[in-house]
Amino acid sequence: MARHRRFPFQHLQHHPLTLLALAASTAVACATTATNYDYASEPDPRKYEFVLGPSDVLHVVVWKSIDLSVDATVRPDGTITLPLIGDLRAAGRTASELRAEIVQRLSTYVKEAQPVTVAVAAVNSYRFTVSGSVEHGGAFSPNHYVTFAEAIALAGGPNRYGSPDDAVILRTGKDGRQKRIPIDYSAILNGTRPDMNLIILPGDIVYIP
Repeated sequence: MARHRRFPFQHLQHHPLTLLALAASTAVACATTATNYDYASEPDPRKYEFVLGPSDVLHVVVWKSIDLSVDATVRPDGTITLPLIGDLRAAGRTASELRAEIVQRLSTYVKEAQPVTVAVAAVNSYRFTVSGSVEHGGAFSPNHYVTFAEAIALAGGPNRYGSPDDAVILRTGKDGRQKRIPIDYSAILNGTRPDMNLIILPGDIVYIP
């Protein structure tokens, strides 16, 4: 007499309520991380003065001092060089913070305080990566801050193999540790989770599995 093989969950065939419970618990488990994440805790850099980074170009003007007025590019080590003053740390600081130090250090060489202007002439340090199941992944460097949805659009959108509802932003915190921010792309598009449409920060990796 032939024996029938017993498949996993075969004993649940006549218990539809049990199967529904299993399906529901699986769905809840997948959504728990995204539901519990505090998206409001992530920064919105548009609300603050721009923080300088490598490759940004600064226009430094010292009033009535052509020789001291220069365009300076932030080097990979985060510094710039100015006449008289020498090297200054620029990366990680705002133009206002940099201006204050320039004024202070110039006072050592110039008797009368001169008005100083520091303007960001070109933003080149805003870079992030979009990878995974997108049409055109790679590194992007737009001249303005973009949201998660806009970053995906720059990469041509998800491809047919992707699972955009399981997307993540890989972000390095101030403590140097990388964290995973779960993103449900469909929930952004249908308007149910606008809080997930975070501003992409420099160095972020946007990933669609």
